[in-house]
Amino acid sequence: MLEKEITQDNISLLVNNFYTKVLENEVLAPFFIKKLGKRMDSKVWQKHLTLISDFWYSMATGKGTYNGSPFAPHVQIEGLEKETFQMWLKIFFETLDEIFEENIANAFKERSSMIAANFMRNLSID
Repeated sequence: MLEKEITQDNISLLVNNFYTKVLENEVLAPFFIKKLGKRMDSKVWQKHLTLISDFWYSMATGKGTYNGSPFAPHVQIEGLEKETFQMWLKIFFETLDEIFEENIANAFKERSSMIAANFMRNLSID
């Protein structure tokens, strides 16, 4: 059954399921493994998962504990291309559709697409 509302728990489920898929993806996995390692149960991964869960919960609800700059870490990542962002969105969209009802999933898709477009523009990726 798909989720009808946004909660911290289902955002955490979204983030965990998404990154599980990311680590299996040949395009995206190397970026995350280089920065965070291969094991999502590590302290560094758990910190990242919590941070990203807080980010999406705050974005979706206007509440939450996220206080940071999501763009800043991406400036330091070498090799990001349009394909990288397209793959990230594809997997994110698939994961959204597995967890949330259509109206919620679509709101996340719209927001994540805008964020990806802003990141690519700011990183001078065509």
